[in-house]
Amino acid sequence: MSVKETCLICFEDISGDRMFSIGTCQHKYCLPCMKHHVEISWQNGIVAQCPHKDCMCEVNIDGCKKFLSPELAAVMIERIKECSIPVTEKVYCPYPRCSALMSKQEVLEHTKTSFVGEGGRKCMKCKHYFCINCKVPWHYDMSCYDCQRSETYSCVEDQLLKSLATKKLWRQCSKCNHMVELDSGCYHITCRCLCFTLLIPPI
Repeated sequence: MSVKETCLICFEDISGDRMFSIGTCQHKYCLPCMKHHVEISWQNGIVAQCPHKDCMCEVNIDGCKKFLSPELAAVMIERIKECSIPVTEKVYCPYPRCSALMSKQEVLEHTKTSFVGEGGRKCMKCKHYFCINCKVPWHYDMSCYDCQRSETYSCVEDQLLKSLATKKLWRQCSKCNHMVELDSGCYHITCRCLCFTLLIPPI
């Protein structure tokens, strides 16, 4: 029979096999409490850390698979990867059915023997070619210079997004280009890339 331990969040005596060990710090909490803690952290856009006061140990994401759905665990792994890549190094596959996140360095390393033209690289996930400079599907019949000045470069979807952003008073971060929206609080917004603070004027 498993020895019971006390969870320091809910203060319930829990069977040892229902306790979750954070990682290197060895702090332990029951699975339901950790599930709630990790999900709330993820909803706030941050990587979950040990709930113990002043402990900065990050929660072991592989261990979280004990209490998270496979879908949420996959999303969290992707979020951790996203946070670990500097903004200027992030590369997303431009194909809507893929949109895989990669770092510029790993893309260049992965395709150093299989690239085309000046910027044509192969997505590490879907294997389709795209332009790492223009961030669009590979433009076989034109240079990056010509592509970025073509009408197709400003696609219909981009125009619709800009129109919606204007209507909703969204702002675009000048560093990572993500759209941000004022939800509540003061009129200062910090993008999730943490590199730029935007001022949203009152309506």
